[in-house]
Amino acid sequence: MSHPCLTCGACCAAYRVSFHWSEAEPDLGGAVPVALTETLGAHQRCMRGTWSDQPHCVALAGIVGQEVTCTIYDARPSPCRELRMSWEDGTPNPQCDRARARYGLPPLTPEDAARAIAH
Repeated sequence: MSHPCLTCGACCAAYRVSFHWSEAEPDLGGAVPVALTETLGAHQRCMRGTWSDQPHCVALAGIVGQEVTCTIYDARPSPCRELRMSWEDGTPNPQCDRARARYGLPPLTPEDAARAIAH
């Protein structure tokens, strides 16, 4: 069984992904490809495609709820690194649950997380 996030991707197509502009500045150690971002304000950028009524990150490949991958996984911004799936740490994550519900996916269970962590 694959990790639930590899068949979900709802979080990447439900929320604006905003972060400090320096995360996309190579001279300051940033790794997020600046071409995949847009200016959000004086001090923030966001992933292209996530600042809309129907967000969908430009770096998300595949079909939400079926099979997905992040094309910049190793260079993803901090909000993506910090978002955890429900039950990953033994507690539900309402943000994960809301994103999944938006796509008609059931919330993850403690058993889903246990299987993901075991693999």
